Formats: sequence, structure tokens, C-alpha cells
Amino acid sequence: RAGFRIFCRDSSGEPDLSVTVNGLKMPNPFVIGSGPPGTNYTVMKRAFDEGWGGVIAKTVSLDASKVINVTPRYARLRAGAGNGSAKGEIIGWQNIELISDRPLETMLKEFKQLKEEYPDRILIASIMEEYDESAWHELIDRVEQTGVDALEINFSCPHGMPERRMGAAVGQDCALLEEVCGWINSKASVPVWAKMTPNVTDIAQAAGVSLRNGCEGVSAINTIMSVMGINLNTLRPEPCVEGYSTPGGYSAKAVHPIALAKVLSIARMMKNEFDGQDRSLSAIGGVETGGDAAEFILLGANTVQVCTGVMMHGYGLVKKLSSELKEFMKKHGFSSIEDFRGHSLEYFTTHTDLVRRQKEAIRARKAIKKGLQSDKDWTGDGFVKETESMVSN
Repeated sequence: RAGFRIFCRDSSGEPDLSVTVNGLKMPNPFVIGSGPPGTNYTVMKRAFDEGWGGVIAKTVSLDASKVINVTPRYARLRAGAGNGSAKGEIIGWQNIELISDRPLETMLKEFKQLKEEYPDRILIASIMEEYDESAWHELIDRVEQTGVDALEINFSCPHGMPERRMGAAVGQDCALLEEVCGWINSKASVPVWAKMTPNVTDIAQAAGVSLRNGCEGVSAINTIMSVMGINLNTLRPEPCVEGYSTPGGYSAKAVHPIALAKVLSIARMMKNEFDGQDRSLSAIGGVETGGDAAEFILLGANTVQVCTGVMMHGYGLVKKLSSELKEFMKKHGFSSIEDFRGHSLEYFTTHTDLVRRQKEAIRARKAIKKGLQSDKDWTGDGFVKETESMVSN
């Protein structure tokens, strides 16, 4: 399971978007995030055909019969508009959707078919199971037999079946997380990414537990627990199912700043504890432009996942993301993703340090002499420059 990195430059002079993460080579850092865009063979094939660097399938478990979804299961928040409005830019998206409701055997056949048709493309299975070591081992064994390239462990679904110790129920309990990561990594033979929940006090602590217990990477963030709102006409919550609702997961543009802060926290922890080791960070949260992706990479992300963005803009979004990321790289003279990955980490510090830095800067500015202090300082050779130094406009 040891990984390696390969750096290459496009002979055409174009920035090179390819990345190699935990030994997995991708043509670009853009990955379909686990959810509806990876729910079956047809849509995952479309993602590969459009040029996505990798695909993470919708989360599977051993028994799909316990997964029963409702409709509607999404609600949208629009800028400058009240709840229920059909006008305004979509800035927030909530879902109360569960993991895959398709039989595991069906999903496994489709994984196998995809790997046969796209042997050089990266397919990652997202898996989630109950608090049962044998169940985790059975699921891992069956999924790996399809030829998937890696596993992403769903420790972060904010709704669904917490009573079964699934999803965020594990990711929010570091003792439980340590135990389950141990089970998983004693069985898995491909790279394992732990998908982290933001619904915790310290996401870096949970991410560190995952990495110290065998995971090669972490993905962050999953959706934020939320109530989208109350329709002020009907007085019922959204999304509304037979007049009722339940808290769900919040995503899209509005979560991007929160995701950046969480990714920053994880990236700093990884630099302090795992620098030089082949550990990866896959960033998620409100990515709709190449600039959004560049921000995550500047904080240290190896790859960038998109889920809600695809639901709003379609699979062709990857072309826009790639083009805009290349333009960003050209602007700054970056040839590869590694040229700027983590570049901005060093510019984050404490508030105390900001106060110190500002005091030093003010003191330095005051120390610079403006113009001549006395008539005796005029010189013949520098007369014009000396005059200019005292002009205000």
C-alpha cells in the first residue's frame, strides 16, 4: 500500500494538472464526491467520459434493504430570497438522502464493469457499515474483489442511522473511530481514505486518529448538519415530506469558507505530524470554480471533490474547473499542482502574532525618513530626487 509521486510537465507549455496520490495516478485533481453523481454505472461512466480525474461511488453497505429514501429530499437556499423562492442564485443546498438503496451485488457488478472498461481510471468505493468487525471485513473483501483502486470510509454522514453506529456516529467518537479504523486497515489491501465530519469540535483530532490507525488519507468535509428553513407561507420545514422534515446535510457555495477552515486545520496537523509521509488530503466543500479548487490546493489538498456542484451544473463542469485552474497556474507561473500545493499554509498564524507583526510594521514605517530633515541636507547631484521626495501629489 506504499505510494509514490510522479511529476511531469506538458511539452506544450501548458500547466500539468495530473496528480499521483497514494500511488493513484489521475489526469487532474478533480474527483466526483460520493453521492448522487456516483450512484450507478451510467452516471459514473459519464463522469469518466467527461474527464473527471476520479470517481467516488455513492456509499454502499452490506444490506441495502434497510435504506429507504423519501422524496422530496433536497432543499435549496437562494441569495437574497426568502425560503420557498424560485428566484436568486443558489448558494446553499440541503439533503436528507441516505446511502445507496441499490443491492450491493448490483453495485459490485457495476464497479467491476467500470474497471474493465476504464482500467486506467481511478474508481473509489465509499463504504459504511454497522459497528461489527466481521461486517466491515466482509464488505471490504467483496468490494475489493471488483478491482476498485481505493476505499473511502464514510465516517461522516450527518443523518440516517446513528443508532446503528454508522456514519458520523463513528467520526464524532475518537475512541470508536480508532477501533473501527483498526478493523478496516487490518483487512484493506488498497489505500483507505477516511471521510471526516465537520460536526465536531476539533476535526484535526479525528483526522489524526484515522491517519495514525492506518488510513492513507482523509477527505473533508462532509455536509454540515442543518435545518434549511421554515416556509413562511405553509409554516412547514424544508425539504417537506408529507408536511414534515428532519435535519440534514448542508452543502454548496455557502459552506466553502467553513470547509476551508476545516481543511486548514487538518492540513496543519498533517504537516506537523505526517510531513514527508505519503498521506493525502482530499478537500470537499462548495467547489464550483477553478478558483475554489485552487484555494483548497493552496492549503495543502492533493485532490478536490465535487458533488453538489455536479448536481447543479452537470458533469461537464470538470472542463470549466480544469480550464480555470490552468489559468490560475499560468498567472502565477506554476507548472504543476505540486508547485503550489500548501503554498498558503505559512501565512496563517495566531492573533497574538498578528498584533506583534503589525506593531513591528508600524514601527518600521515610522523609522523611514520622508524628505529632507534640514536645509543642510540638500545636495547638487541629487537635487531633483530630493525635491520629488517632498512632493505630496
